[in-house]
Amino acid sequence: MVVKEQRVLIEKVGWIKTSEQIPMSKKYLNPRIHFDGKYWYLAVGIEQEILQIELSDVSLGIDVGVKELAVCSDGTRKKNINKTSYIKKIEKRLRRLQRRVSRKYEMNKEGNRFVKTSNILKIERKIRLLHRRISNIRKNHLHQATSDIVKTKPYRILMETLNIKDMMKNKHLSKAIAKQCLNEFKKQIKYKCLKYGIEFVEADLWYPSSKKCSECGNIKKNLKISERVFQFTCGFEVDRDLNAAINLARYQLTN
Repeated sequence: MVVKEQRVLIEKVGWIKTSEQIPMSKKYLNPRIHFDGKYWYLAVGIEQEILQIELSDVSLGIDVGVKELAVCSDGTRKKNINKTSYIKKIEKRLRRLQRRVSRKYEMNKEGNRFVKTSNILKIERKIRLLHRRISNIRKNHLHQATSDIVKTKPYRILMETLNIKDMMKNKHLSKAIAKQCLNEFKKQIKYKCLKYGIEFVEADLWYPSSKKCSECGNIKKNLKISERVFQFTCGFEVDRDLNAAINLARYQLTN
């Protein structure tokens, strides 16, 4: 791939104009082109030195979930963007358009096949753009949240191992889990830790971060999902997610 000022030479395609200048580098890795429903994007990898920054002596645990995107062991919280009125309004409009296009298909049914009219194509384009808009809002929120966490400069970040496949089997929470994009959150944390030289650690899949008391260390075996406040026999009382984040921050110290 050859790069010049706001132009890129792509094999079998030729010279393509870009709206932004691609960073100049001696070597470009794995160029990829994709279409998001409105614009075409070119993504390339470049070699970059790891930034040497002064890190603190803080070990930061992060507990992710559905009620809130993330709760950190230092007490900071990252909200669930899907619960905001702005996202809910867009999703409501999306549902209306989906019902509308469904009725159009039924009206234009010919035998066993559906006919796509120009009105159907227009509505489907609106639906595609709304999906794009929601996706971009979620990705932007993830980038802002992960950047804020990394900028606190802990010397290591610890997260639990996420088994998304099994989590999605819960029919009551599967939709909410999918909207949170937890795998994307972990992916962004990982590469930003690598960029700034922060150690990233994943706790064992069966580590009882939520069930373990961060005060006395004992484990509460019967802990329901509905119990949002952790109460233990030692008298310690704390928010369930904060308790899990504190335990994750201490993971390597006790295991």
